[in-house]
Amino acid sequence: MLKWILLALAVGAEVFATLCLKYSEGFTKPWPVAGLAAGFMTALYLESLVIRMGLPVAITYAIWAGAGIALVAITSRVLFSDPLNLAMLAGMALIAAGVCVVSVASHAQATA
Repeated sequence: MLKWILLALAVGAEVFATLCLKYSEGFTKPWPVAGLAAGFMTALYLESLVIRMGLPVAITYAIWAGAGIALVAITSRVLFSDPLNLAMLAGMALIAAGVCVVSVASHAQATA
């Protein structure tokens, strides 16, 4: 259970860091740059803990990246009025399906 909480926190840190990219205005604003550095370092550290706890790298990364993409897209729509249309939502659904396939395949390989 702890590894899933840490993975969720890693996703949150990555989303925070990615959103700081927008606020950094091309790395010209020091506080957003500090936020994105801290966010990415935190995300990668937490992800490394999750991998050390036994979640396979492929699953960890697939969930981290897929959830991050979806959350950044939704959050940037709310914060910055970035586009989010049906085709983009369909793409995110395909990413989610890919995460499921990686997870099932990894589990099947582990039990074989």
